[in-house]
Amino acid sequence: MIPQIRFSDRPLIGTMLLVLLGDGVVANVVLSKTKGNSSGWIVITTAWALAVFVGAYSVAAISGAHLNPAVTIGLVVAGKFEAAMAPMYIGAQFIGAFIGAVLVFLHYYPHWAETSDPGLKLAVFSTGPAVRSVAWNLVSEIIGTFVLVFGILAIDGPVMNNGSFGALGIIPVAFLVWVIGLSLGGTTGYAINPARDLGPRIAHAVLPIPGKGSSDWGYAWIPVVGPIIGGAVAAALYVALGAF
Repeated sequence: MIPQIRFSDRPLIGTMLLVLLGDGVVANVVLSKTKGNSSGWIVITTAWALAVFVGAYSVAAISGAHLNPAVTIGLVVAGKFEAAMAPMYIGAQFIGAFIGAVLVFLHYYPHWAETSDPGLKLAVFSTGPAVRSVAWNLVSEIIGTFVLVFGILAIDGPVMNNGSFGALGIIPVAFLVWVIGLSLGGTTGYAINPARDLGPRIAHAVLPIPGKGSSDWGYAWIPVVGPIIGGAVAAALYVALGAF
């Protein structure tokens, strides 16, 4: 008998797929001796957008396509998702992101030793600023996530049922993530998702990656706090404008 997938496992699976494909493209671009080495920012942003589509579409019908704690919190603020369910979803998202990062490590296993720069190895797992400035890096993450959550509510908000995205609604959300990466991602690498950044950063810290350096814990709070603020502000403004 095939075991039943529990409700709490569904955002875990979606976020696992998101990070597997998203961190996977970064590994393909920055690690040495890969087929995609040095293929650039367009490749990364495009694949991350498609990763959002795959992860969200895979679980849209059964979990509302929740892959991002900032989006989940935004939906709670907007009154479109039950607050009591949010901790379960958010916990599953962080676990799924960690598992996805571990799978990327295994998939590209021979390439870690071939890559000499520890900064590139960290970049596979988590974001970092192009110019380090606590205040402005935080602002970048707030703005990027504000656009994401406000855009999601504008795309699907009026017909969203208890925070559940329709399958077709995932397509414009993927385009939204793509344009955020292309337009706003150059400052901090556009985490715009606390689970996507912190889960893989923890994986980087605990995995036996050859020649890895610091996991940059001094920066780690910014891609967590910034998206939460940006998502909550976007939802509050959307409601204040009477868009629902």
